[in-house]
Amino acid sequence: MALTPSNMLALGTKAPNFNLPNVVTGESNSLSDVQGEKGTVVMFICNHCPYVKHVNEEIVRLANDYRVTGFGFVGISSNDVKNYPQDSPEKMAIVAEEENYSFPYLYDASQEIAQAYDAACTPDFYVFDAELRLVYRGQLDASRPGNRIQVTGRDVREALDNIMNNQPQRKDQRPSMGCGIKWKKD
Repeated sequence: MALTPSNMLALGTKAPNFNLPNVVTGESNSLSDVQGEKGTVVMFICNHCPYVKHVNEEIVRLANDYRVTGFGFVGISSNDVKNYPQDSPEKMAIVAEEENYSFPYLYDASQEIAQAYDAACTPDFYVFDAELRLVYRGQLDASRPGNRIQVTGRDVREALDNIMNNQPQRKDQRPSMGCGIKWKKD
């Protein structure tokens, strides 16, 4: 597993639209379906990545804490399931249930949505304001497997609090680090 940083999409970028299958409900969800009144958090995650497993509990807590304040959340997996069958939609549904995901978990089979967001790793976090403009991208917090820093969601929580309190966002946003997205080979 190669440690891969976020690409850090340009702040102010309009959220790319999507319409992807929800592995739990079997229905399709679009960006407008998951959009929150105050803002939207798009998370590129997957089942097998140890970096995602490390933060799963906190992303569930984060979504539960902020959904009630007007933020929408969505998890998207874009990994190549031919070479990484543990990330298949069927197994995604199992993980969503086991981890108590309170947000839609969508499967990006074509990988076009990951490319549109310039996603590079799992987990990769994008926070958009009410107008769907990117205000934060990068790490959940400074915790990584084995570094003994507590998982708190500090960086994403701060971005959401800044939106709620009409405060400016940090200029020194740090990239997320995790497993590289498993791109399909031609």
